[in-house]
Amino acid sequence: MAKTYLYILTMALTTYAVRVLPLTLIRRELKSPLLRSFLYYLPYVTLAVMTFPGILSATQTPWSALLALGAGIVLAWTGRSLFTVSVCCCVAVFLSELILI
Repeated sequence: MAKTYLYILTMALTTYAVRVLPLTLIRRELKSPLLRSFLYYLPYVTLAVMTFPGILSATQTPWSALLALGAGIVLAWTGRSLFTVSVCCCVAVFLSELILI
């Protein structure tokens, strides 16, 4: 039981430190274009890394997942809305699995 509280305390301190350290260490505006660009794209990269494996393993066949991924990339690249992209990806998976299975 005491180990559980120790784990919770460690996780709380780690989470707190990750959020407080940048506020205390970086007091002035960041002028480096490289660092600013890195920090700008970091949330998008993190979301992509967390989502990508799920995309490839959520369907019955990897081919339908790749087809939906390709359709989603093309639609997003052409500026379609998130709702349109997600509906078209679902339709692509549904139709491809009807044909493949």
